[in-house]
Amino acid sequence: MEQRVSISISDGIADVRLVRADKMNALDAAMFEALVAATERLAHEKGVRVVVLSGEGRAFCAGLDMGRFQAMKESGGNGIAGGEKRDLTARTHGIANFPQQAVWGWRQLPVPVIAAIQGVAFGGGFQLALGADMRFLTPDARMSIMEIKWGLVPDMAGTPILASLVRDDVLRELTYTGRIFSAQEAMSYGLATRICDDPRAAAFEVAREIAGKSPDAIRAAKRMLNKLSVDPAPALLAESVEQQKLLGSANQTEAVRANMEKRAPRFADVG
Repeated sequence: MEQRVSISISDGIADVRLVRADKMNALDAAMFEALVAATERLAHEKGVRVVVLSGEGRAFCAGLDMGRFQAMKESGGNGIAGGEKRDLTARTHGIANFPQQAVWGWRQLPVPVIAAIQGVAFGGGFQLALGADMRFLTPDARMSIMEIKWGLVPDMAGTPILASLVRDDVLRELTYTGRIFSAQEAMSYGLATRICDDPRAAAFEVAREIAGKSPDAIRAAKRMLNKLSVDPAPALLAESVEQQKLLGSANQTEAVRANMEKRAPRFADVG
């Protein structure tokens, strides 16, 4: 796990860092494993009162590793998110599948999670940020629901979280276009909690404040607030069902090939 995610705990604050800076903390199979392992460890770690989640280097998380898309181009295979072929509809972690748990696990933690975001949070990296209770962004940070670029849909637990944050028409526009949007736009959409020059320092400042409150009350507040959201189970399953149909299909493979070959896609008509 340490090769992808580091964890240090001090004064009730868990400092969780993605440590694949040379690849902009992109999500490969090892990163998925490390993220799930991190949430499982923290869920049972005594004394943790709040988590700060960040990425080393110039990006929070650039999304899925490009090597996965290269493999998709060459083979037209399935299982792009987790590394190997898998049945995405199988619920391996309660209401979630394994790739979803890399995001949903942060929502399930009994303590608050603050994401400190610099550079980019694209695709799966954006969904990872959504797993946090709060998101602090640098002024020049950029985000995108980028899955459509690759002929896919967001399927890492992002949709039920987004439904509770963003106006429906805005969510549809961002999902259908995959366009990159700024920190200022994220703030106006309800996707950013704060914009600050040093989001990690600001996250630790808030984390220290939370850590000084009654841990019983903080955990009770998170349980209560989590219940205000829409029932996530149908949304998580719908993500998996739709993604499973898309992965390896002719138009999805064409989307990947066109992007990798830097040309306009030639999609077949449907319907």
